[in-house]
Amino acid sequence: QVQFVESGGALVQPGGSLRLSCTASGTAFPSSHAGWFRQAPGQQRELVAAISAGSVTKNYVQALKGRFTISRDNAKNTMYLQMSRLEPEDTAVYYCNAGGQFNRGTYYPTSTWGQGTQVTVSS
Repeated sequence: QVQFVESGGALVQPGGSLRLSCTASGTAFPSSHAGWFRQAPGQQRELVAAISAGSVTKNYVQALKGRFTISRDNAKNTMYLQMSRLEPEDTAVYYCNAGGQFNRGTYYPTSTWGQGTQVTVSS
């Protein structure tokens, strides 16, 4: 059974930083493409960043480039999202996914999701 466990979310002031972690189990994570998504209240889940299985390719939503960095440690079945210069608009539940398709810079997720981790940016 595939499972994703996200962690690292918190309440942070504008301009602050956070690092999110995602640990995968039940899937061949080292050979899987993966991505981070977020869902703000009242909005649809959206892709934030994607990373290929071997970390050769990393893509970001254009508006987040330079502030967010995706990475992975295949030996630990874990993926990370380093977020800096956080803004109130970054407030959302953040989810990870792995095992989907990575095509032309876009990651298409599988139907399995974890509980997510809440990031709140507020003064």
